[in-house]
Amino acid sequence: MPVATLVVVDDHPIWREAIGRDLTGAGHEVLAVFGEGRAALEGIRSLRPDVAILDLQLPGLSGVGVLQGLGEDCPTAVLVLSASGESSDVLEAIKAGARGYLVKSASPAELADAVERVAAGDAVFTPGLAGLVLGEYRRLANAPEPEERPQLSDRETEVLRLVAKGLGYKEIAARLTLSPRTVQNHVQHILSKLQLHNRSQLVRYAIEQGIDGD
Repeated sequence: MPVATLVVVDDHPIWREAIGRDLTGAGHEVLAVFGEGRAALEGIRSLRPDVAILDLQLPGLSGVGVLQGLGEDCPTAVLVLSASGESSDVLEAIKAGARGYLVKSASPAELADAVERVAAGDAVFTPGLAGLVLGEYRRLANAPEPEERPQLSDRETEVLRLVAKGLGYKEIAARLTLSPRTVQNHVQHILSKLQLHNRSQLVRYAIEQGIDGD
């Protein structure tokens, strides 16, 4: 009886077929293999395997993009298997939802063991990476709480939205039936509240907060 149902995602045909053979030989059931990110995302959503073995470097949609697309509600545990052991890649994958991370120098036995452990709910990392991830979580746990975001009034929010759409003071004044001077005062108050310095920073803030839409 198979230990786990699997999907293998890697852009190198020889590599993904070899992984599939190794894991089948270890008693797992490989439901499908994919060489492209978007196809993998659709396949994982459809097949709902116990574990997805996922490379980070994929055409169409990156491995991190696949992880983000699956979201927190996906029942599939994702084990990243990557050539990269860079801390930035590891942390980005974990933050996006990966349950484990192995580098491709891992042996077939190590991979099979990692699959079993990830399927059982454990977090598994290549030796040396576990300390990195633990250190990052400790750093985040000890970080000071971010300051509460200043609250803008409805009018200030509307002015900010129009600024982000590229309108000038006179255009905003005409839209809102205000004087240009009043609009300018609103902008200055918004800058002060948000501790920003110019319109460019206001536009970026509005986009990041989703205030730039209609």
